[in-house]
Amino acid sequence: MVIGFLSVLLNATFAKRVVSAVLIAAGLPSTQVSELTGLCYKRVRELRGRLESGEDAESIFRVEGGGRHTKTKDVEKLILEEIERNDYQSQQEIVDMIAEKYGIEIHRSSVSRLLKKTASSG
Repeated sequence: MVIGFLSVLLNATFAKRVVSAVLIAAGLPSTQVSELTGLCYKRVRELRGRLESGEDAESIFRVEGGGRHTKTKDVEKLILEEIERNDYQSQQEIVDMIAEKYGIEIHRSSVSRLLKKTASSG
């Protein structure tokens, strides 16, 4: 009932996290908090750990994860500069260059995404 009310004001998942934090602070075990709120056990344990570590409120309720993880994030700019300087005929040549110069093993489809992203940005 409380989660339903908070869902009017907040995102439903965020409302579950807030109620879970209150129940954790009240001393309920994680399994019971998960059952009462509908929040998965893993998220309840994660939230409990953040509360017990004394993190600030903003980081306690931040949900991390999801999204695509990219192996080339840190060297993306260098890779693009290398591609512009040299004449690569295929995506496989670019894959081989990245493996040789940066020690990163990626698939041709990742190169395709990288090239599409740079083409759309300018």
